Amino acid sequence: MYPADLGFTMPPEWIRHERTFMEWPLVEAIWPGPFDEILDAYSRIVEKISEFEPVTVIARPDVADSARAYCGAFADILPLAHDDSWMRDNGPTFVTGRNNEIAGIVWMFNAWGGKYPCENDNMVASGLLGQLGIRSFSAPIVMEGGSIHVDGEGTLLTTEECLLNKNRNPDLCREDIERFLSRYLNIEKVIWLKKGLDGDDTDGHIDNVACFAKPGVVLLQTSSNPANKNYDRSLENLEILRNATDARGRKLEVIQIEQPDAEYFEDTYLTLSYINFYFVNGGIILPAFGGRHASTDKNAESILKKTFPDRRIATVNSLPLVRGGGNVHCLTQQMPSVPGKISR
Repeated sequence: MYPADLGFTMPPEWIRHERTFMEWPLVEAIWPGPFDEILDAYSRIVEKISEFEPVTVIARPDVADSARAYCGAFADILPLAHDDSWMRDNGPTFVTGRNNEIAGIVWMFNAWGGKYPCENDNMVASGLLGQLGIRSFSAPIVMEGGSIHVDGEGTLLTTEECLLNKNRNPDLCREDIERFLSRYLNIEKVIWLKKGLDGDDTDGHIDNVACFAKPGVVLLQTSSNPANKNYDRSLENLEILRNATDARGRKLEVIQIEQPDAEYFEDTYLTLSYINFYFVNGGIILPAFGGRHASTDKNAESILKKTFPDRRIATVNSLPLVRGGGNVHCLTQQMPSVPGKISR
């Protein structure tokens, strides 16, 4: 039987968390720029999240001492083999059941279409669930957590650029993928955007471009600058969302957040996104980029304060981490809190 048949469903990210899981950066993952800057930026994010909820940092056993030195004062360190730091994509997708049950979906992970080594990463989800003693469901489909967002009421957001990319599931069509999402996440409707942000190494993950703020409300990364590489994409995504309805038949309210101007590290275009924020208990961890991006940083913070008046917006300078192709949301995976189930 599938998780949906047993009453399991993927909850929205804004429900209360038991804890956050992350993965310690590895120098072998070839992070651009000085590696010490990566570790400093990463540890600041761990510390910030720990102000709101418990954090467990998975660390390859031979670098677990490094993780403890940087994060041991405010996070638990769990030795476990892995290849990279993007817990959102190689970690389990947690689902909750009718009787305060919790389980994890183990997707097949191929490093965003075979771009990088991933033998250990492909074992992280099952290894973590085994350590926690949590029931797991293995899905026979390549999927990454950053490619999906749900509203908790039957609607899922994604992009064609990613989920229909032939480097993931070449033998599956749109209807096949929707069927898998329904069976494993218990969703009823998929809203498909065409593309994610330009330059995104993940082939257009939704967590860089759009997410639900609550049922019926979507936050969208847009650009009002015709010179911006994402100007046309954002107009197309805005039109799709404004004409869409969710699983409950509601027209969507779309809240736009202006993307920062182009940023490069050496000759590499960096994909900056404020949508890659992370819900924590009572707050939001918002990426900030500083310097000449201060005005768009402030605008994004202002919009989120208005959208989430009951949450504290905590900004973190995450520009060094964008060099690796992701941001705060990509680095994290939340475990929802359910009575009677405590993570270790």
